[in-house]
Amino acid sequence: MPTDPDPEGFVAIESVRYRYEAGGPAIVDGVDWTVARGAIHCLLGRSGCGKTTLLKLAAGLLLPDEGRVRVAGAVLHGPAPRVGFVFQAPTLLDWLSALDNVLLPLSLKRRPTAADREAACDLLALVGLADHAGRHPAALSGGQQSRVAVARALIGGPDLLLLDEPFAALDALTREELQDDLLRLCALRGTAALFVTHDIAEAVYLGDRVAVMAAGRITHSGPVALPRPRPPGLRYEPAFAAACRALREAMDRGAAPRERAA
Repeated sequence: MPTDPDPEGFVAIESVRYRYEAGGPAIVDGVDWTVARGAIHCLLGRSGCGKTTLLKLAAGLLLPDEGRVRVAGAVLHGPAPRVGFVFQAPTLLDWLSALDNVLLPLSLKRRPTAADREAACDLLALVGLADHAGRHPAALSGGQQSRVAVARALIGGPDLLLLDEPFAALDALTREELQDDLLRLCALRGTAALFVTHDIAEAVYLGDRVAVMAAGRITHSGPVALPRPRPPGLRYEPAFAAACRALREAMDRGAAPRERAA
């Protein structure tokens, strides 16, 4: 895959439209958006706004009816290489250990090597599961299963990580811990991330930039003016509350036309 000359356009979504049925309504309706190499962007919106569909288009799992998606300068015509995907549920295989679940993307292509197993063990250690490599999913908590899923998405050394509300079902404290794990891993590896969420505080905490989506369109996009790395206690600072409030107002503005028409 060729390297893009413009780091601001590592992921470029260009005038993309997508319909599930020919002649039907556009689920994604004329979206333009770019993600810089190594940046974390969050896509925020209510359920049904089209954000998961846009994530699948960014992955090459769906192809646009109009427009195009480029990753590192290459137009996607199918699943993008060097991209990791973390789904809403961990989707671990019950009969495999945590280590073998992490290795699964490699196992589907070839027999994992000793170096692969060492890399998987290193990833499990980075997410705090060094002592759980031999455990099966039934013996892991929900948060531990989500950590395995993140490690699995990183095993191939992706340049881009796509995450579809992966922490939504977890308790608040575990969710905060996993957010910190994700930020640390992306910074350590220089991995860009596109994170879909309906949680305003999560978007503010994770994102270098946040876009608000409503009715298939991007209705607001802007940077998050908070320090990197995120300092302890940031969630309780006035600046964090102000950023959350501004995004809530942006969501309300974007939804207002639809609500008036309802």
